[in-house]
Amino acid sequence: MNGVRIRQAGPEELDRVVELWLEARQWLASRGSEQWQYPPRRERMAAAVQEGECHLAFVGGRLAGSVTLQEKGDPEWWAADEPASALYVHDLMVRRDFAGQRLGGRLLDWSGEVAGGQGKPWLRLEAWKNNRALHRYYLDQGFALLRIVDLPHRNSGALFQRRSAPLLRPDDTSV
Repeated sequence: MNGVRIRQAGPEELDRVVELWLEARQWLASRGSEQWQYPPRRERMAAAVQEGECHLAFVGGRLAGSVTLQEKGDPEWWAADEPASALYVHDLMVRRDFAGQRLGGRLLDWSGEVAGGQGKPWLRLEAWKNNRALHRYYLDQGFALLRIVDLPHRNSGALFQRRSAPLLRPDDTSV
């Protein structure tokens, strides 16, 4: 897939981010997953957009996916892992009509370049504890499963990390 452009989401694009999340939630439900089967957390998404943490991916001018990158790791999971040494991936989403084209992997690679460009040695993420297919996906993307934190009030808790990468294109966000 050539011509992927990634840029920060603007405040006027919040509805597009929510639509991506709803599409992902529907797809997960169709596969029997309980992941994301709650109302969209619009306030959290709005905060990520406002803070410049939410990034949109476009292919051929069409919105294809999104990733949120945050500097702060959730203390319930990452407190013992030098939290400032990583960027944290949240809400990685790919529209279904772009599935199977390695866009998710490209978004993760781009995220690793951003982390490396900020001098952070790690790219980290957490996943739903019982979504084994997602765990396999992250392992296939070069992440290592560090541990599964089983907190009764959280469904996520499978913690993954991989080394960041140097920023290859400092002036270009295309991948």
